[in-house]
Amino acid sequence: MAEPRPAIRLDHVAVAYGERRIWESLDLSVAAGEFVAVLGPNGAGKTTLLKVVLGLERPASGTVEVEGRAPRRGSKRIGYIPQQRAFDPDLPMRGRDLVRFGLDGHRPGMLLTGRREVRRRVDGVIAAVGASAFAGAPVGRLSGGEQQRLRIAQALLGDPSILLCDEPLLSLDVAHQRIITALIDQRRRQAGTTVVFVTHDINPVLPYVDRVLYLVGGRFAVGTPAEILTGERLSALYGTEVDVVRAGGRLVVVSPDEHELGGADDGHHPPACGSPDWEGG
Repeated sequence: MAEPRPAIRLDHVAVAYGERRIWESLDLSVAAGEFVAVLGPNGAGKTTLLKVVLGLERPASGTVEVEGRAPRRGSKRIGYIPQQRAFDPDLPMRGRDLVRFGLDGHRPGMLLTGRREVRRRVDGVIAAVGASAFAGAPVGRLSGGEQQRLRIAQALLGDPSILLCDEPLLSLDVAHQRIITALIDQRRRQAGTTVVFVTHDINPVLPYVDRVLYLVGGRFAVGTPAEILTGERLSALYGTEVDVVRAGGRLVVVSPDEHELGGADDGHHPPACGSPDWEGG
């Protein structure tokens, strides 16, 4: 029997901005229903990877396929959860209005289906993420965790087979991080949705991750968390000595020449996993 077609496939892909190569010769095959975490320091090209899959960024070379086809903008097969951003508290938009943009936001003034059907679908995804109680409130008055639930609902409105998550846990407390990651994994298990999850902290998603893509300085490594998140493997990637320590049930990545655990990212040394200094790029 033929092997199942991958949900996402990158074959010797390179991305460049002018003369600067972000990464090159990247090979990655993500199976349907797989949960892949994308890690690395600022500027490593994590968000760029999502843009390539979304069809928003053209690679300098190589081949990209999404469910066997070239990426294209606005594909209903892909749901996208952006980074957590604050809304103006006085923004005259309800939570359910934010969700509905996932259905007709790219075609202003047009409904892609009947009004009753739109309401049914919006109510359904809002209920699925546990947001019914606050979906009628002004979105700017909601907590970060409540807003992020609504963003997940928006991403799920088109019933995507692939979910791309760009640092969706930023600015959330630990409790809300756990809720959001559990919701995303629940969708994956129930619908077989493929998840590519960019994050600066592996710990909230570690229980769910099948494989890790680690990007740094134009180099990359792909494998299970046990294979990639080791001092030896990360030292080779960074070109400097790196330790991976387990502390309080969490993984912490640190370079011994940093003055303190979780020091600022200078582009050469890895800050600690979970440090607020290790953000998307």
